[in-house]
Amino acid sequence: MTDLFLSRPNLGATEMGTPVWEMAYFYPVQGEWSEEEYLSLENRQFLVEFDKGALEFLPMPTRAHQRIMLFLYRLLWSFLETNEIGGEVLVAPVPVKLWDMKYREPDIVYLSAVRAEQSDEKYPFGADLVMEIVSDSVQDRYRDWVTKREEYARAGITEYWIVDPRQKLLTVLRLSDGEYAVFGEFGEGEWAASALLDGFTVEVTAVFAAAA
Repeated sequence: MTDLFLSRPNLGATEMGTPVWEMAYFYPVQGEWSEEEYLSLENRQFLVEFDKGALEFLPMPTRAHQRIMLFLYRLLWSFLETNEIGGEVLVAPVPVKLWDMKYREPDIVYLSAVRAEQSDEKYPFGADLVMEIVSDSVQDRYRDWVTKREEYARAGITEYWIVDPRQKLLTVLRLSDGEYAVFGEFGEGEWAASALLDGFTVEVTAVFAAAA
């Protein structure tokens, strides 16, 4: 990671102007949400993640963000199909349970055949590989580079790809002794490679060109 974070931004409560209090009364207060109430927000028009009874609101993805996500999804899906590797690939929004009372919604989720079989029919429990496409605000960058790096490692996710359009950088992290180590940092003109899925490589220049 090349960015320097001097302090942790406020990522907890979201204050986006004056709430519509009449609507807010239909929902629990922060800190008192149950998993069932969180999962009931299936028809929401915004991205929400769940942390110990509180809700964390994420910005809606831009078209460029979606183009990169779908480009990577197609590459990963094609690799699995071509090499007859089991499992499945999912894209956001889909809640992934990291541990009790903790859900994240990675941009791309790979579940091995074994994990896919063991997961709930509606939502996966953990993952084998996740990818996040970094948005541009300070809060979003901290979330993907720092917070989620710690959380995905704690959840035992073997591999975490951080796709950073601002830096034109793709970082592959590999789980080792409960923490992530950098398997590779790949810039334009290079090919990013997976440690978990032997033979899966991505042309970095093409990834960021997909945004346009």
